Amino acid sequence: MNLRLGTRGSDLAIAQSRRIAKQLADRGHRVDLVPVKTEGDRDQARPFAELGPAGLFVRALEEALLEERIDFAVHSYKDLPSLSPEGLVIAAMPERMDVRDRLLVRRDAVEGLEDSDRAWLPLRAGASVGTAAARRTALLADLRPDLEVRLLRGNVPTRVDKLRQGQYDAILLATAGLQRLDAAAALGQIEPLDRSEFLEIDLDPVRFVPAPSQGALALQVRASDEEAQAAVGALDRRDAHLAVQVERELLARVEGGCQVAFGAWCEQREGAWHLHAYLERDGEHRRFAEFSTRREDLVPDAAAALLGEGAR
Repeated sequence: MNLRLGTRGSDLAIAQSRRIAKQLADRGHRVDLVPVKTEGDRDQARPFAELGPAGLFVRALEEALLEERIDFAVHSYKDLPSLSPEGLVIAAMPERMDVRDRLLVRRDAVEGLEDSDRAWLPLRAGASVGTAAARRTALLADLRPDLEVRLLRGNVPTRVDKLRQGQYDAILLATAGLQRLDAAAALGQIEPLDRSEFLEIDLDPVRFVPAPSQGALALQVRASDEEAQAAVGALDRRDAHLAVQVERELLARVEGGCQVAFGAWCEQREGAWHLHAYLERDGEHRRFAEFSTRREDLVPDAAAALLGEGAR
């Protein structure tokens, strides 16, 4: 089957899309990449919360799908609003990569590696940390209120360059995105992203709770296109997808999006489903941690804990 794959034009998005294209090509399909410019790519000056509703990096791709200019789109799952527009469905979530956030630190800003209470986030007091995410900003305010959080936008190489230039002492990125870029560089698809001068630390996802569906990709198709659904759906990893669905169902319950300080991480291990969640609301930092053999119990319990007893 011939398929047109819609993707953002950044190195990371192209690397992700090429990976999916190869997996489909191995199954006998021909896939052509179609770059699409999104609103989130155009406006690099403002925080995500000021740019409007969730979906800054996906609306243009969804429009291309609905207008039948592409057959499916590859999204970072965490960029998607909790519900797809009418006429579109998520056909598959391929394997999930590392869920954690990664801290890249200039070595002159490192302090506290010898301190067990601070070694997980070893930054000197007053260090500046770059991010545009409300969740990361709120978590830093909760866990390290002595740090200065400053706006950081741009694609991954641009953010790393700003760190190299000394505009920040540290920056926060998704570990999975860096892993995908490194994998693409190893295949000669892009130039390697040199980070050798920085200390890199993957943050504990229990303390620094990731964004819902972080590390996962979502493959979106038209609901009416059964052939594309079947072709793309073959890449779905069911168990990992079920865990991500818990995170996204909770996202919908707290009425969140990329502008809300909310994190959720669910995984299945030892016969049970484990969920960690975080929500900042009106200056209060609320956390939830629970495991259950009944996956369907986790979202109501977490919503009740995060939003109040009437949330069920």
